[in-house]
Amino acid sequence: MPRLRPRLAVTAVATAVLIAAVPLVSATTAYADDEPSVPPGSITKPSPPVEVDGNDPDLKMVDGGTLAPAKVLDIKSVVEDLGGEERREDTNSDVKYALQAEVLFGKDSAKLSSDAHRRIEAIAGEIKAQDADRVRVFGFTDNLGSSAHGDVLSKQRANAVHKELTKSLGAGITFEIRGYGEQYPIADNSIEEGRKKNRRVEVSFPRGDAG
Repeated sequence: MPRLRPRLAVTAVATAVLIAAVPLVSATTAYADDEPSVPPGSITKPSPPVEVDGNDPDLKMVDGGTLAPAKVLDIKSVVEDLGGEERREDTNSDVKYALQAEVLFGKDSAKLSSDAHRRIEAIAGEIKAQDADRVRVFGFTDNLGSSAHGDVLSKQRANAVHKELTKSLGAGITFEIRGYGEQYPIADNSIEEGRKKNRRVEVSFPRGDAG
């Protein structure tokens, strides 16, 4: 019996140390400020509010200083269909449609497809709704082929869209028509998915409330 007493004492001490250690580890994990794997929605330790000295000279306007005139920030809204064939961008001042060349023309062609007429007519309806009197029609290509060929093809496609728009809009609209070829890509030309987005015609015009 006397020989068993030391072993029992050691076991009791080890158990006490283990029990005391468990809450400390748990508390450190739950409230660590640099915890990298806190799941969304978890409650974390709030940060104390930052104290601000209202008398700090760096927070005061210098003598003779004036505030800049107030202005409305330009906010852009982008809506794109699931296939990426058509994209609409709205800002405070303008509306822009970007149509992929594949939905308007055949390969290496400036002849409008049957589906193109419906799409262009819908854009003409929006131009009327905005009461716009200035319209820009810009053509773009990818970087395949020669740059000179891309310049010509993009201009021909812009002309074709312009001609179709005039059927619905009639007179009284000032058009700006340009072919930029492979300039101003909006996607990566090293992959076909990007080149497809770069082959496009953009139609833009001012919003009716832009003044």
